[in-house]
Amino acid sequence: QVQLVESGGGLVQAGGSLRLSCAASGLTFSTYAMGWFRQAPGKEREFVAAISRDVANIYADSVKGRFTISRDNAKNTVYLQMNSLKPEDTANYFCAAGQFLFIRPKDYDYWGQGTQVTVSS
Repeated sequence: QVQLVESGGGLVQAGGSLRLSCAASGLTFSTYAMGWFRQAPGKEREFVAAISRDVANIYADSVKGRFTISRDNAKNTVYLQMNSLKPEDTANYFCAAGQFLFIRPKDYDYWGQGTQVTVSS
């Protein structure tokens, strides 16, 4: 059974930082591209960042220069370092696994349950 488990969310003040983690099991982690998405209540799930098996990465324009995606294949874990957080970053953040560096949620094969990030003003 494939499982992706996110952690590291919480409540922070605007301008603060958080590091999210996603631990994967039940799949050959090093062969998958990994992505981070976020979703606020009543909104569609939106792309945040993705990293390939070769450590190439892409970011949504809204988070460039503030967020950094990385992976540790020895730990089967992908990370999202979030700096200079803004209230508009408030959302449930999801980890996903796919074959390529996709930006559409429908193109990913596996999903975690999400971790909540709330940024106060």
